[in-house]
Formats: sequence, C-alpha cells, structure tokens
Amino acid sequence: MANYLMGMDYGTGGAKVCIIDEEANILSYAFREYPIYTDKPDWSEHDANLYWEHTCDMIKECIEKANINPKDIKGIGTSSALPSMVMVDKDYKPINRAYNLMDRRAKKEVQWLRENIGQEEIFKISGNRLEDHPSIVNLMWEKNNRPEDFKRIYKALTIDGFIRLKLTGKATASYSAGAFYGVAYNVFSNQFEKELMDKIGISIDLMPEVYRCEEIIGEVTYEAAKETGLAEGIAVAAGQVDCNAGWVGAGATQVGDVQMNLGTCGNFGVIHKDPNFLDSMISCAYTIDSENTYITVPTTTTGGQSLRYLRDQFSHMERAMEKLVPNFDAYDYLNMEAEKINIGSDGLIILPYLMGERTPIWDVDAKGVIFGLSLNHTKGHLVRAMMEAVAYALYDSFVLLKEKNIKINSPIVLNEGGAKSKLWRSIITDVFNVPTALVKSRVGAPFGDAILAGVAVGIFKDFSIAKEKTEYIDLIEPNQKNHEIYMEYFKLYKKLYEDIKEDYKALAHLRNLSSQN
Repeated sequence: MANYLMGMDYGTGGAKVCIIDEEANILSYAFREYPIYTDKPDWSEHDANLYWEHTCDMIKECIEKANINPKDIKGIGTSSALPSMVMVDKDYKPINRAYNLMDRRAKKEVQWLRENIGQEEIFKISGNRLEDHPSIVNLMWEKNNRPEDFKRIYKALTIDGFIRLKLTGKATASYSAGAFYGVAYNVFSNQFEKELMDKIGISIDLMPEVYRCEEIIGEVTYEAAKETGLAEGIAVAAGQVDCNAGWVGAGATQVGDVQMNLGTCGNFGVIHKDPNFLDSMISCAYTIDSENTYITVPTTTTGGQSLRYLRDQFSHMERAMEKLVPNFDAYDYLNMEAEKINIGSDGLIILPYLMGERTPIWDVDAKGVIFGLSLNHTKGHLVRAMMEAVAYALYDSFVLLKEKNIKINSPIVLNEGGAKSKLWRSIITDVFNVPTALVKSRVGAPFGDAILAGVAVGIFKDFSIAKEKTEYIDLIEPNQKNHEIYMEYFKLYKKLYEDIKEDYKALAHLRNLSSQN
C-alpha cells in the first residue's frame, strides 16, 4: 500500500496545496488566488470564507491529478503567512473579514501598550516588537472598535489554524505561529502569559492550544472528509509559519542556512540556536526541533506585492493579453521591460513602503515614494526601480546581521514568488554582494508542509529528505562594480527616508482627517 502526504499553505495573495509520495516526489499541485481588500487606509483583509472554499476545491483537484485513493494520505501539514488572524464563533464561522500581514490599523492599541506595559517588557517576553501588529494587538482593536462582534469570538486563529479547526475541530497553533500572536506569548516557554493578558483585557480563552510544529494535533473529522473529499482519520500536524515551510522544503536545515522569498512580502531567514534576538528583526521558532531552534526573518512588507501592484494597477493591457495569448504572463512582460534598463534605473529611486514598513525601520506610517521621476523614465524603469528598492529594503537588515557576526552560509538560496526573475536575483546578488542560487523545483511552502507531515507521522525519520530532494541552479556571483554603484544608491535611499520620515506622520494625520469627511 502506498503512503502519501499533503501540504497546504495560505499566503497573503493565494493558497496552495500539493501531494507527495513517501519518496518526496511531487504528484500534484493546485493554486487559488484570492482578493486583498484595502477598503480603508492601513487596512488589509481577506474574505475568510474563501479559505475553506478554496481548500475544498484544491484538495479535490490534487487528489484527482495524483490519481490516488484519499485513504492512502497519511498526514497533512499546514502553514500560513503571519501575522494573520481569523476570528471565529462557536460554530467555526468567521466573524468579519480576516486580517492579513499588511494590516496596520491598530495604531492606538500599539501606543497604549507602549505606555502601559512597555516595549522592553513585551520584547523580553515575546522576542518581537509591537510594530508588527501581532494578533493580540488586533484583538485589542476589535474589542475597542467592534465590541458586539468581539463578544462573539470563540477563538482567534491564524489562517492555517482556521483550516486545522475546520479539518479537526481543534483550535491550535504551532510554536512558530505563537510569536506572531505577540505581546503576551512567551517565545521561550511557548505559552501565553495569563497575568499579562488579563492586564491588557484579552481573555486567554480566546487563544488556541499551542504545540510543537512536529506534533500531531488531531485527525480529519467525518464532516471535514465529506466536504473535502479526504478520508476520515488522516493525521494533521501542528504546522508552521509559511516562510519556514518554504525554506524547510528547499533544504534549509542547518544553523547559518539562509533562504529568501519574494512573495507578497519580501523576506529572508537565518537559522540559529541563540535566543538573544535582535529587536529590529522578526524571530520565531524554526520547524526543525522547534523547541530549541529559531529563525530570524528580516522582512519588507510589500516585496512581491509591489510588483503585483504595478501589474494590477498599471498593466491592464498585459493582464488582458493573459486571457488572449496562451502562456502569456504579465510578470514576464514587465520583467522584459525592466531588463532593458540600466543599473540604478537611470536615477530613479523608490521607497517601497506601500503598506508601512517592517524591518529594520518599523514605521507604520511610511508610504511609497518615487524619487527622481523624469520624462525619460518608462514603466520598465518603474519596474526595475521597484525591484532595486525591495533589494535595498532587505539589504538594510542584512547589514545589521553582518555587524552582529551572525553565522550566514553561502549562497543565499532564493525560493518563492518573484525569485523566478533572473533580473531580480541578479539585482539582489549585486546589492548584497553575496552569491545566490535558485531552487529548481519551487512548489514552495506546501511541499515543506507535506515534508513536515511526513516527519510528524513517521514516514520520514527527519527533515534531511528535503535536502536530498532539493536541487539548486543558476548560481550567480556578485559583480563588484555593480555592488559599488548600488551602495551609492543605497546611501541615497537611506537618506531619503531619514529626510522625510517625520513628514509621514503629518501625511497620516491629513489622511485621517480626509477619511472622517
């Protein structure tokens, strides 16, 4: 009898499912894009009902493509982009839309916590900053602004936590997800601090049970099996944050291994054992030995999303061509336009803070800036300048890690999203001045979730199977001359932000005045 494993990942822009066999061969894959709602300034939401609807469709598609009996699926692993939050009632139905990681509405709650609890105290417990707007901060916003809906909340879950609830009937979170609840989640003891939660007015009863990433938390119920086409009784693992899933699946297993994603956000992760976290970075438990291993994840909020923005808002012809021409990809066309442009985009610099910014500046009010725009600049210039901007934003954190002498193995492995663009990889290589390589098979996070499921149920003895199955291609060596030019642009990029960062606050005030009319 054959054994199969399933992985499910929920990003900010869409969801993915895959099935692998017991030798970690990929048998099938499905993807669904879902809309991002930004109806109000600093809000970023999903229709939470779509998560389950798409999941049911993708599971059926993958089972059909793989031509397998669902009874032979032995385990399921899940992941999602974090912080995210799905509020559910006692019937497991979503309350309002779900938060995704770009949402920055809870500014007053962050300020209250700073003044009444203190950033240092919160960092000491959570290992992370308030500015990432973790789930507990957003629950405070719900209590303050939608009190009647707040009273209906049974559990506050991550996206993949919501999916596990629908699959198993159990409200759970993994150690790696715990850090993104923040504030009162103790990243060292992996539990919520009740005394602190009482002080901020959020009941600990709203929190899920927390498990090691590698633990089995439940089984597929009869009801879930009917909806999804799965078999009742399939084991479900506790899961992981989506970046961990992608990196595990691409062979990041050793201390110092570093991988990069250019998905909705842009980030890279460095594996380590040292619990002395940097207060300018995001840190959480890493999937492999999740009680004792951590990953530090510098992140720019709108990485690949910045290119999606240019595609969706300024490339209507290219989008229309996708429907008319077989295999036409709007991103490929934008990439070709950008390839024609000189290094430095002929004097065009972008601050890519379309939804505020995370590491290392942590500025919720920051917004995008196009500097140096001239009549000679084309859409190709804008695309390349945006690629360079994301590289600068990530390099800003990379410099800090190097200064702390964090072990970083070479090459940097590029994985999901916009990493398929060789131009973008070349830009990152030259900006970072470090060799890079590309993962050949980029199924990404759901593959890592399936590997996690295999370890959890004992089909794989450990995560080494991922390293064995991963092939790295397109090694790019940095061009020193290009790096030196980029460093001059990077200095100006940094100066631009410093020159206008106070103006962002004034702009936020004016925007709030406008929205009140």
